[in-house]
Amino acid sequence: MTDTEWPRIAADLDAQGWATLPALLTAEQCEAIAARYDDDIFRSRVTMARHGFGRGEYKYFAYPLPDHVAELRGALYARLAPIANCWNEAMGVPVRYPAAHEQFLERCHEAGQTRPTPLLLRYRPGDYNCLHQDLYGAHVFPLQTAILLSRPGEDFTGGEFVLTEQRPRMQSRPSVVPLARGDAVVFAVNQRPVQGTRGFYRTVLRHGVSTLRSGRRHTLGIIFHDAT
Repeated sequence: MTDTEWPRIAADLDAQGWATLPALLTAEQCEAIAARYDDDIFRSRVTMARHGFGRGEYKYFAYPLPDHVAELRGALYARLAPIANCWNEAMGVPVRYPAAHEQFLERCHEAGQTRPTPLLLRYRPGDYNCLHQDLYGAHVFPLQTAILLSRPGEDFTGGEFVLTEQRPRMQSRPSVVPLARGDAVVFAVNQRPVQGTRGFYRTVLRHGVSTLRSGRRHTLGIIFHDAT
């Protein structure tokens, strides 16, 4: 991402709780990451149906993370930390995030959150991901990123990335995020501030994936806090 795109990303996050990052990865990078799904580089495998999460499966990377995943995690965190700090200030949350991701991970690890959370997801026909939040402990970074590694309309059909926002005393607002291969969406993990007539109030977001109709869909998830 170029420096000139980040003001637009920050403005979209403030306005709607999510923003797209076009062409974050090249086609070759997407293929290389997706091809590692069966490699021995993961700490655990989750079958969604077994836990009532939906259908499909995903795997959490083990430490040390693959170089490109680790570099993405650190670079994105550095850009998002100032936004996260502004959000917490607006919501009256006293937590502030350090500039470097390594410093934030030290905070997580000191609290017993030592398991890495970046993950690789795979969907096949009929698979879907229920609306949820990725909260893994007391220390939560309020933004996360999902990067589509497959080609909509060619590698798969269906499988849209979906967000809902629960607003106080109002009905939930849904969003379907259009993504091409290599595009990313950055979005609120849990809450975000919204400017109202009497100051800021909080809304709650959840995310998921609609049912895949055909093909195979891979996604790279970048979560910045580690898990207990």
